[in-house]
Amino acid sequence: MAYKHLGLMIDCSRNAVLKLETVKKYIDILERLGFNTLMLYTEDTFEVNNQPYFGYLRGKYSKEELKEIDSYAKKHNIELIPCIQTLAHLNAIVRWKEYKDYTDINDILLAGDERTYKLIEDIFETLEECFTSRTVNIGMDEAHMVGLGKYLKKNGYKNRFDILLNHLNRVYEIARNHGFKALMWSDMFFRLANKGNYCSENVKFDKRITRLVPKDLGLIYWDYYGVEKKHYENMIKAHKQFDNDIWFAGGLWCWNGFAPRNRFAIETLKASIPIIENNNIENVFFTLWGDDGKECSNFAVLPSLYYASCLVRGITDVRIIKEGFLKEFQIEFDEFMLLDLPNTTDNKPASNFNPEKYMFYNDCFCGIFDCTVSDDFVPKYDICAEKLDKLCDNKDFGYLFKNYKFLCDFLQIKYTIGKRTRQIYRSKDLNAIKQLAEKDYSKMLEYLEAFYKTFKDLWFYENKPYGFDVQEIRIGGLLKRIESCRQRLLDFAEGKIDAIDELEEDILPEFKDKYFYFNDWAKNVTVNVISHETH
Repeated sequence: MAYKHLGLMIDCSRNAVLKLETVKKYIDILERLGFNTLMLYTEDTFEVNNQPYFGYLRGKYSKEELKEIDSYAKKHNIELIPCIQTLAHLNAIVRWKEYKDYTDINDILLAGDERTYKLIEDIFETLEECFTSRTVNIGMDEAHMVGLGKYLKKNGYKNRFDILLNHLNRVYEIARNHGFKALMWSDMFFRLANKGNYCSENVKFDKRITRLVPKDLGLIYWDYYGVEKKHYENMIKAHKQFDNDIWFAGGLWCWNGFAPRNRFAIETLKASIPIIENNNIENVFFTLWGDDGKECSNFAVLPSLYYASCLVRGITDVRIIKEGFLKEFQIEFDEFMLLDLPNTTDNKPASNFNPEKYMFYNDCFCGIFDCTVSDDFVPKYDICAEKLDKLCDNKDFGYLFKNYKFLCDFLQIKYTIGKRTRQIYRSKDLNAIKQLAEKDYSKMLEYLEAFYKTFKDLWFYENKPYGFDVQEIRIGGLLKRIESCRQRLLDFAEGKIDAIDELEEDILPEFKDKYFYFNDWAKNVTVNVISHETH
């Protein structure tokens, strides 16, 4: 099948803003693999005329950088499509007083306010100057609370479909006045029609709604989770209630923690791409999101990216795919897939499962995930580390394997440390407690320091320095917390304190399944309050 647009979207808004050299490297790869489109997802991480606080201290791309990327992409037959937000998902700017007065609620702009449209006008003036493409992704997804903040206080309750459509038409007109054809994520239409749910295969839209959507607006159906073909068939059927061009966005899973989930991504690709082609959807791209701080390298998903490039060309023979990957990247496909190991250490079929993230930050004394650690399931991180260690000298990607090797070194102790600490403490065996602190806790600190150094090298090799402060705050906090727990164990063993209160309390079975997904550092690292709204 011939695609009008076949591309990739890379998240540059969750702290990791790709260096220009990295963007160019990815453009080179995309050209070789037969792609023709690239979107850099930029909420506020690009310079905007008249908006000095937009992307302030966030590593935003300057106009000169955008023009350089656009020129490089054009020379390599890649269309660089601007990918922005014009309603929600603008959480980084709402901290500034410059934007607070026309923020509706959370990270949502105040629809109907002329200051909102002045900002959007400035954005499009900049896009027109910096991009040669005249297609734009205007975002507008996940505005769950639209109309329920300042808008509600100012206007009273209004039909939220009308709020969305009126705002969409204002943005659409601004885009058109600057020569752009707009695309938007489709989920808000579904959520407003179906009690907040997106993936609802039986949703029915009021014809009044579908008539009011501009006919030349592209609707992006995004789906990263389905592994059944029927699911995609039903969702596309639901989208066809709109008389609009449908774009499809699949997912290359690099947003669940430090390690990728290529295996799961490939299962979704094998289910979705045949249905996309059967329905003659000519515009397709694959997303590389960076949820919760962007810990995973964008190059860690090269196996699923390559697999996607084969599937869209009708190549399904795994042997041929693996041979092509080796020829392209000078490394075996199965070797590169070892980067998935921290999340697939028991050879369970591809699934939503990211223990390397939540057990990495699980507290040693108050770890809410300790209830998932069972005697019949302890991931073999030592074996994972051994496998990864053999690839650390790869000339192009050795830095990736080295980073994940140290991740596994750390996790082989960290995964069970909370449960073992509580058990040994309650045994009141003072020698065992002292040995735990001096041996396991000390080794854990050593491995975490090694991981931090390789992770820092990875980040600064691929990304601008902005945003790494978050990782240093998180990992630095973990280092100090482990040191503190270690010292308190020693103090107890030496009789300096009478008890460790946290270890006297049981961990409740909040999580009953050993296979689950949790990717929220703030709720992972502690049950105490990290941040809250002031009154």
